[in-house]
This record gives sequence, structure tokens and C-alpha cells, in this order.
Amino acid sequence: MHSINKIGRSFWYITPVSVTDRPILGMVVGLNKTLMIDAGNSEEHANYFLSELLKRGVPNPDLVVLTHWHWDHIFGLSAFSNIVSIASKKTKQEMEKLIPLSWSDEALDARVKEGSEIEFCANAIKEEYTEHRDISIVLPDLTFEKRVEIDLGGVTCFLQHVGGDHAADSVIVYIKEEKILFLGDCIYPDIFSRKQNYTIKETLRLLDELEAFDADTYILSHQKAISKEEFNKEAAMLRSIAKYTDICSGDKQKIMEKYEKSVKRELTEDERETIADFVNGY
Repeated sequence: MHSINKIGRSFWYITPVSVTDRPILGMVVGLNKTLMIDAGNSEEHANYFLSELLKRGVPNPDLVVLTHWHWDHIFGLSAFSNIVSIASKKTKQEMEKLIPLSWSDEALDARVKEGSEIEFCANAIKEEYTEHRDISIVLPDLTFEKRVEIDLGGVTCFLQHVGGDHAADSVIVYIKEEKILFLGDCIYPDIFSRKQNYTIKETLRLLDELEAFDADTYILSHQKAISKEEFNKEAAMLRSIAKYTDICSGDKQKIMEKYEKSVKRELTEDERETIADFVNGY
């Protein structure tokens, strides 16, 4: 089940749902304008968020920004016909490739078989769209290359293209006055390759860029809001495993031994999976 939460004076969000792969959607409410972050994985997802916010006195958005091109963040955009949508140029380019595709069970299964779609996404689309499959890919109205600053009135949002292994077009949203950094999926591994993976160089570059922001709260689209301390812990794990992957030339057993020695305890399931992802990407 979803819940609607508020952080600070101006940021609202809806919690994710894993079975249909519904990510967190955000809403930044300024004195003059309102910005929604991501459009949802369906019109139902987007409209539910908006209707719940209206009950709480939050107006519909004037603008919506897309964090990247993956289906669960963009399929709801068709619900926003009168709202200006913003994305990176790379996001628009990737979305254009989706326009000719069919989303029937047969088409999804065929793409999974050929390797251009992953089974998890295909299954989630089937779960989200049980009654109809009239999916319309709507392209963003405005695009940018690196960075955009938006003054909503009393609250400023910085949209910045950061890329990453998960999606090369990833954009983050920094809500300056609230010290909130909306990461989207940027810190996750690449799930579309033959083997899920992290690469050393790209992970370290991305972390350098993210750590330059003065944030107290971090939003990861498929988890929960986390503190600066929790983010720093996650970043330290990624940096450490990246370092040992390099030192050990991608040897999984050696990486596990070195990392276990450094943390002085047994490895968690998450750490084991992260090591496997770095080995795959080496």
C-alpha cells in the first residue's frame, strides 16, 4: 500500500510499491509554482498521487520533471496534458525509441526472449496494466543538457544530469532550502545488461558528483527516504567494494575476503550482491 509523506515545509512524496514497480513520486510546493518529480508508471499511479495531495490542500503541478527514461517513471506522463514536462535531452532520445513498441503480453514476452526487455519489468507492466494496455509514450516539452535552476517561489530546485550505470540519462533534483536530494534510480546498478552490474569508474564519478551537494535527506526511488548518515554509509560501501574490485582484478573471492576483513564482520546479503555486481561489471 502507498502512503503519502511530507518532509520539511515544501516536499511531499508517495511511497513505492514493488509488485507493480511503482517508484516514489515527489512534489515540491513553492509559493508560485509546484514541481512534480517523475510521472509514475501509469496514469492511475500519477492520478492517485495527485488526488491524495489535493485532499491535503496541495495543488496540481505546474511542471513535471522526469529522472530517466525507464517505463516506471514515464508511462504516467500521458495524464499531464496541460502540464509542462522537463527532461534531459538523453531522456527524450531514449523515450523516442519506445514510441513504436507494442506493450501486449506477446510483445513483452518476445522482447524478454530476445534480451531487449527484462522479465522483472515485463511482469510488473502486466501487474500494473491488468484491465487495459493503452500505453501512450508522451515526449517531454522541454529538454536540457546539464543543469536547470527552477525558482518555485521560496524554494529552489536544481535539476542536474548525472548519469550513472543504471541509466546514462539520469537526472537528480536538489531541493536547496530543504536540503533534499532526489536521486531517482541513479545510484542503482545497470539492470538491462546480460548481467546486472556496476562499473568502477562510473560509480566513483557519480559518487563524487552526488557528494558535492549539501543534503540532509536522500530519496531513492524504490526504497525510502534516508538520512545523510545512511547515504554516506551506502556511498562508503560502494567506494570500498569498487576499490577492492580494482585491487583484486575482479576476483570475487578475494574481494569478499578483503571487504570482510575491512568491516570486521560477516557480509550482508546487500554487500554480497553489490560485490557480484562489481565483478560482473569488471
